[in-house]
Amino acid sequence: MAGNTLWDLVAWRAALTPSAPALIQGADSARHDRRLTFGALRRRAERVAAGLYARGVRPGSRLVWQLPTRIETVVLSLALARIGAVQSPVVPLYRDHEVGQVLRRTGAAFLAVPGTWRGFDHTAMARRLAWNLPGPLTVIDVHAALPEADPAALPPPPDDGEEVRWIYWTSGTTADPKGVLHTDRSLLTAGRCLAGALRIGPSDVGSMAFPYAHVAGPDYTVMLLLHGIPAVLLEHFALPRSLAAYRRHRVTVAGGSTAFYQLFLAAQRALPPGRRLLPSLRLLAGGGAPLPPELHHEVVAELGCRLAHGYAMTEAPMVTMGDPTDLPEHLATTAGRPPAGMDVLITPGTGEIRLRGPAVCRGYLDEPDPFDADGYLPTGDLGRLTPTGHLVVTGRLKDLIIRKGENISPQEIEALLHRHPEVADAAVIGLPDPARGERVCAVVEQTVRASRSRQLTLADVTAHLRAQGLAPHKLPEQLEVLDALPRGATLGKVLKQELRDRFGGDTAVGRP
Repeated sequence: MAGNTLWDLVAWRAALTPSAPALIQGADSARHDRRLTFGALRRRAERVAAGLYARGVRPGSRLVWQLPTRIETVVLSLALARIGAVQSPVVPLYRDHEVGQVLRRTGAAFLAVPGTWRGFDHTAMARRLAWNLPGPLTVIDVHAALPEADPAALPPPPDDGEEVRWIYWTSGTTADPKGVLHTDRSLLTAGRCLAGALRIGPSDVGSMAFPYAHVAGPDYTVMLLLHGIPAVLLEHFALPRSLAAYRRHRVTVAGGSTAFYQLFLAAQRALPPGRRLLPSLRLLAGGGAPLPPELHHEVVAELGCRLAHGYAMTEAPMVTMGDPTDLPEHLATTAGRPPAGMDVLITPGTGEIRLRGPAVCRGYLDEPDPFDADGYLPTGDLGRLTPTGHLVVTGRLKDLIIRKGENISPQEIEALLHRHPEVADAAVIGLPDPARGERVCAVVEQTVRASRSRQLTLADVTAHLRAQGLAPHKLPEQLEVLDALPRGATLGKVLKQELRDRFGGDTAVGRP
């Protein structure tokens, strides 16, 4: 393909196979499915770009969008790429607390929302947030329709693939999320590597059941554009409800994270013996959480497909990925091998994984340069490379909770818990959970006065956090109330490992 921007790739694919299906919006029944070809995708994205341009969006303008996994979301994102605007996607689960932070830190003048989605009024939230921002905010409600206009008024598309035009967000280990800076080139490189690792072919049909606002969104889109294959989009992944769309469109590649594999496996086990859940499925693929070898073997044996698991992060959307043709022991026990151009270094002594290559981000928004003197990005994760070049991720330095593939910062929740009038101190930890990977556990000390009357309950804590605008997927699922949190003798730091050891074997969730 010619060019070095995402829009170059869109135009190249539209010219090559304009009538081939690109996006299929999966619904509960065939008559409600919607489709868009690659040619129509380019034309509509260009018209939406013109509509946004008429609303004041210019090259370099910053626009935050918080939209579900829909055809319109892909179109909007590509329209912004056509203009050359800076876009900052936010997953739809986030609420006032997180979205307000993103708006303030990006200084965005535009916010695109889906109206009311799954019972939550995003437009009302946007209006609330606009009152507390230093500058004006234009809210674009795309529930009814995307803005469109004649593309003749558009300036030429951008031609510099090295310019930062994407800001993705990750909680990391601090209370505030980090804005990860990406270019078209970094995202194009990651998508090419993903397509190569999964051995995508012309007969494949992909699927996107994860939030398109994840950095995996453009990663996957690049893969579709490169190979001219379609993907089924699902706004909300739930089994068995989502299976009809997978079967109807004969999806061959699915996945997302370890939690997705477990859901597919559970659905398979609910069927009569000998009946395959998804007869067309050749590959489950994903990452975002550890993959137990036992789960890998069970999926392969019972679902009748291959399972390729990888290692990636917002800062580098494709680091390593299992090769479907690799040996079973490598697929079950490693995160695959890095592609050409991805330099993975295991730091001597600490074992920390460090990264260098064109798919790695350009740093963080308004934060110091994170790269070391040799240009490597520290990940905070621990690992080792096998003699065959496969990466084994052994743990993490970060104090991070990974629940169903979502990164959750304990410090962020702790800061909000400290606002509760009855909480004297709080520590939030991740505990092993067979269904979620990890569950969120809050361990609190009550104030002396409050503890004399009654003990805090999980309902009390979650109600408080909801009122603070915390996203639902970050809410604690377990609460423990202690007289005093365990602390180190020197600096008085809370000993979280002691808490994990104490409560990690307790699978009771939601108890007071």
